Amino acid sequence: MKAAVLKELKTPLITEEAEIPEVSGNEVLINQTLTGICYRDILTQEGFFPRVKLPIIPGHEISGVVEKVGELVTEFKPGDRVASLIYTPCGECEFCRSGNENLCPHKKTFGEVVNGGYARYVRTTDRSLVKVPDGVGDAEASISACVTGMIYNAVKRVGKLTEGERILISGAGGGVGTHAVQIAKALGAYVIAKTSSSWKAEKLYSLGADLVVTSDNFDREIKEQTGDGVHLALESVGLPTFDRTLRSLRTAGRMVVVGNVDPTPVPLPLGLIILKGNVISGSISSTREDMRAALEMSAQGKIKAVVHRKVQIEDVNAAFSEMKSKMSMGRIMIELS
Repeated sequence: MKAAVLKELKTPLITEEAEIPEVSGNEVLINQTLTGICYRDILTQEGFFPRVKLPIIPGHEISGVVEKVGELVTEFKPGDRVASLIYTPCGECEFCRSGNENLCPHKKTFGEVVNGGYARYVRTTDRSLVKVPDGVGDAEASISACVTGMIYNAVKRVGKLTEGERILISGAGGGVGTHAVQIAKALGAYVIAKTSSSWKAEKLYSLGADLVVTSDNFDREIKEQTGDGVHLALESVGLPTFDRTLRSLRTAGRMVVVGNVDPTPVPLPLGLIILKGNVISGSISSTREDMRAALEMSAQGKIKAVVHRKVQIEDVNAAFSEMKSKMSMGRIMIELS
């Protein structure tokens, strides 16, 4: 099979032939037709994550049909449609036992510690998988862990978004933001989308945004439009928008941080946070329960994958460049069939 491989950090990926993995024990072999490209894959290539084991097949947006199962697998069988977490949890720690496996300190992330999704066949484990319900497309299944499940975890479980609240989504034109707009709208929120690309505004309105802001001083515009700011902010960018996103919060407002495209530390205006009683939380990845919730929303037609375009595996480096230049809206996906 063809696979895109990262041999050295800060170098282009190389497309080459790779062996189809064998499975045993609780392992499952997935036959993919489509996989998403996440900005985290670019950060992996650039050396942002210190645990990367090279050479590695990047990618963690994994879904498809079960091809083979190990002798200990009982929940899944060949022919089942499944989607995978972006990691394999240990299944034994306090976080795994409590259903918070996204916090597992022993998890092995696909595309960083174990080979990931930039290949047709991917070896996972039964602890990573959920079944895909009828009515869910391949693209929606592929993004159900890293994108839609992750967003559900951030805005519902961590951010505690309730119907009627105002939510700000930074980086709203990207692969996370375009789907966050849909999820927040489906949960009954008033959705404010922030993008630095004015050409994306019309599409964001069509996805459910009630207000789109494009200026650098977007916190002022939001305060003018709403009176006192937003109840919840989903920060999917990091340093470039963090300060203005924080200043968009109303008194007792909450911010959930899920993105960090620039590893430079952000300054924190402690006086502002204290005086307004704001809360800043981090949210990482998704659990299998989050994935099930996101897949059910997709099955109900509440979430539709925003696919900028599909590429062949040989074109992954060009896709990385397109994403870094902010020329894409939504997800770029790799066709593997």
